[in-house]
Amino acid sequence: MSDLPHEERRRWMGILARASAAAIRARLDAHLADAPPLPAHTRLRGPETGLVMLRGRAGGDGAPFNLSEMTVTRCAVRLDDGTIGHAYVAGRDSQQAELAALLDAALQDATRRPALLEAVIAPLAADEAESRAAAARKAAATRVQFFTMATMR
Repeated sequence: MSDLPHEERRRWMGILARASAAAIRARLDAHLADAPPLPAHTRLRGPETGLVMLRGRAGGDGAPFNLSEMTVTRCAVRLDDGTIGHAYVAGRDSQQAELAALLDAALQDATRRPALLEAVIAPLAADEAESRAAAARKAAATRVQFFTMATMR
């Protein structure tokens, strides 16, 4: 894992955390139809669901306060070669957490990484970008622009 940039791993873990289990499974199944199967894995932890405290700050820089709690599911797996993958996902989807942890471990292998990035991570990132763009277009359609006069006499 020494050749793996920290930012690259952070990027794919974020994409996997925001994608649904169905989307991950669909991309992974399409990839595995043409590629060798992923190695067997064992669960080290979970998937298990719990709560995390969300903290906020008044004005962005004020004193921190407890805002709310959020449900999170975590999972850690070990591949047969000893590589460990982790995942934390919002909500209670244990399948998403395990798939994300499995892919995190598999993506750490330099021989598997290029194919998985192209077949799974890139399409999930594109789907996420399109979803965000659609939400932005929908919000822009309801935008109201007010004209104000600089000086009134």
